[in-house]
Amino acid sequence: MCPAAERDSDTSLICRVRKRLCALPLEHVIETLRPLPVEPVAGAPAFVRGLSVIRGMPLPVVDAARLFGDEDAQPERFVTLVAGTRRIALAVDSVLGVRSISRDALHALPPLLHEAGDDVIASIGLLDAELLLVLRSARLLPAELFPAVIGDA
Repeated sequence: MCPAAERDSDTSLICRVRKRLCALPLEHVIETLRPLPVEPVAGAPAFVRGLSVIRGMPLPVVDAARLFGDEDAQPERFVTLVAGTRRIALAVDSVLGVRSISRDALHALPPLLHEAGDDVIASIGLLDAELLLVLRSARLLPAELFPAVIGDA
């Protein structure tokens, strides 16, 4: 790929969450793995499944489906991400692969939907004629919620 093309696109990990296509910027992705046991945490927000020990570290597991208001289900994959200065695991239905997404194909969330998802959705677009939601990995579990889920670690 030529350098100009690299500047005009972003590489993302594409995941499926129910019927939605979601993109996670690849620079925030650490790895994908099969789901591990999750220990519930009392008082955690509904979208936090609990804690899972991944590579020797307790990580909060954020359920992507619950973030979108869907009912609980069994995720098929975890995606570990850098979220700000911390790490989290995002529970998704499936991981479809890595794709380069043209920045021209992405748009800001319409003003009518800002309150509904602006904190989690960075932009929207189309991928293979299907709606694509580009997620803000740093906002999936806001920093102020980490102490409630995992303590001050």
